[in-house]
Amino acid sequence: MNSTEILDKDCSTVVKLLPTVIEVTSQERRMIKDAALHLQKKYDTYENRDFIKHVHQLASYFLPERILNIAADFASDFSKNQYGALIFTGLMDIDQENIGSTPSNWQSADYSKFNLYGFACALIHGALPSKPVQYYSQRKGGGLIHAIIPDEKMKETQTGSGSSTDLYVHTEDAFLKHQADYLSFMYVRNEEQVPSTLYSIRSHESIGENYRPLFERIYKIPKDANLETGDTEEETLDSVLYGNLSLPFMRFDAAEQLFNSSIRQSEEAQSTLHEFWEEARHLIYSGFTPQAGDVILVNNHLCAHGRSAFRAGVRNIDGIEHPCERRIMLRMMSKVSLIDMRAHTLTEDPFFVIEEHLGKNFQHF
Repeated sequence: MNSTEILDKDCSTVVKLLPTVIEVTSQERRMIKDAALHLQKKYDTYENRDFIKHVHQLASYFLPERILNIAADFASDFSKNQYGALIFTGLMDIDQENIGSTPSNWQSADYSKFNLYGFACALIHGALPSKPVQYYSQRKGGGLIHAIIPDEKMKETQTGSGSSTDLYVHTEDAFLKHQADYLSFMYVRNEEQVPSTLYSIRSHESIGENYRPLFERIYKIPKDANLETGDTEEETLDSVLYGNLSLPFMRFDAAEQLFNSSIRQSEEAQSTLHEFWEEARHLIYSGFTPQAGDVILVNNHLCAHGRSAFRAGVRNIDGIEHPCERRIMLRMMSKVSLIDMRAHTLTEDPFFVIEEHLGKNFQHF
C-alpha cells in the first residue's frame, strides 16, 4: 500500500519508505461534504457527545467505501512497510470566503467557521477503531479540534503557533503515557506553501542491537515548552522505543529531548539519542506541501510530524514576496481504548483526558 522512492546516495541505491497519498475523487469529496452537512444539521456540533459515541457507525454509513477501507487497513497495519501516515489530497472543499481573514492567534479563532470540517475529521477517525478525545494539557482542554495558527508573539517557539524556526519532528504529547493514538491534520489554508515534515520509525532499514538501549527507561521526556514543569518531573524516565523489538513504536520529541539544554539527560541517554538522531534526521520526509482541503492522518506511535520554517503571511513566487493570508490547520486526536486510561479521564466525561506527565494527573481545573 505504501509507495517508495529511489534515491541516489553516495552512488548506491536506497529505497526510502514514504507516506501513502490518496487522491480523493470529486464524487467522494461530495459524499463527505454531504455527510458533514447532514450531521451538522442533526447534531449541531462535532462536540456533541451523542455524535462521538456513534461516530464508528456513522463513519461506516456515510464515508465512501474506498476511503473507509483504506483507513481501516491503515489502522490495523503495523508491518515494516507501514509508514504511519496517510495523505488524503482534496478531502474537502474549503469555503475561504466564509473563513475570512486568518485571526491573529488560535485564541481569537471563530470555531463556528470550522464546524463542518470538524464533522469530516471526526468521521475519518470513526473509520479507525479510535474515538476523538480532548486533552487538558492541550489548551486546558480546548475542545476536540484545535486551530493551529501562526502567532507573531510566538513565532520563535517550538509550538504549532511558531513559524520562523523549523518545528522539529515529534510524536504528539510524547510526555504522556496515554498520548493520542491517531492524529488528523486538516489544512484549511496554506497560502505560504509551507511543507509538512514527517518521520517514521519504519524508515530505518532495521532497528538493530545498537538501538536496543532506546527500549530502556532511562530518558527524560519533558513536557512541551509551553507547559509548566514541576520540580520532580526530571526524575521521571521512560523509553523512546516500546512494543515489539523488531517493529517498535516510538515516543520521541527531538526539540525537548535533544536540544533543550535544561533537560540534563544522563550521559548514556544523551549519547544514544544523538546517535539515533544522526540517522533519523536524514529520513525526514518534507516532499509534501499541503493545499487547502488536504488531510494528513497519522499513527502517533509510528510517525512523528513537524513543519519547515516560513514567514507567516508571505508567499514567495519566483523570488518575489507577496502578502497572503496566514495558514490555518485543524488538528484532531483520538484514542483506541478509553478503558485502559479511565484513571486519567474525567469521571463524568471519559473523552476528556486529564493526564499531565507520564502517568501523573492534573490536580486542579
